[in-house]
Amino acid sequence: MPVRGVVSLGSAATATVPRRERSRLAGLGALGAVGLVMFVSLLVLSFAAPLFVADPVISVAPSFQAPSWDHLLGTDDVGQDVLARVMYGLRTSWLSAVAVITSAIVIGGIIGLIAGARGGWIDTVLMRLTDTFLALPGPVLAIAIAAALGASLRNTVIGIAVVWWPWYARLVRGEVRALATRPHVDAARLSGVSKSRLMLRHLLPGAVGPVIVTASLDIQILVLTLAGLSFLGLGAPPPAPELGAMAARGADYLFASPWIPLAPGCAVFLLAVAANLAGDGIRDLLDRA
Repeated sequence: MPVRGVVSLGSAATATVPRRERSRLAGLGALGAVGLVMFVSLLVLSFAAPLFVADPVISVAPSFQAPSWDHLLGTDDVGQDVLARVMYGLRTSWLSAVAVITSAIVIGGIIGLIAGARGGWIDTVLMRLTDTFLALPGPVLAIAIAAALGASLRNTVIGIAVVWWPWYARLVRGEVRALATRPHVDAARLSGVSKSRLMLRHLLPGAVGPVIVTASLDIQILVLTLAGLSFLGLGAPPPAPELGAMAARGADYLFASPWIPLAPGCAVFLLAVAANLAGDGIRDLLDRA
């Protein structure tokens, strides 16, 4: 009987882990869970592309081949496999969006943290600088920067990052200002901790949650933005696999060979929808925490 009791207790303990994981997934909501699964699946497929699709920049078959078992999404105007290019393009879109968000969080987070923690004239100067960037027409400024630097995906990422960081600066500054009056922050300040330690240990962690939520929701906006700028010719030049550029180049064949522009267009749509649903789910999950 004692042994049986120990076994039952161990089984109950191990059973709590799946239940906890299920409760976390349930916290995402049905649509959030579906979006997260879709998003992760697309990412896994895109990063695993070299394992089971051809090189996206070489011609592997005659041009304009319709979808078949040999080429599930057909071939384009130069005989490149459309499925391979779409899968590599998904990876490019994801990494580009992450690069923009990372840059915006680092730049905006530093400015917002300093402004919110120091206050006074430093806060005024940094926020006026932030407001200046927010007052400028973001899309026009991003296009102007990308065009001035030259048409490439890197320059497009730079152009978008320049207009994206002010939103994170405002977000982090607001969270830090709200935390600065909390009792535990006042206690740390009275105990004589350095200003840098106060910012990094007591103020910055409180802004992490809102930043994560905002970043998860920004992914779908950035995927569409990057695809739109590439469609206009400001992204990666051919033959690099980039979804917006592929859709633009295939637009001439919309009626004769519709799979060429529709495949990258649908990929952008699916990635954006999956990111949006996953972002909503993450926001709901953190709100309940």
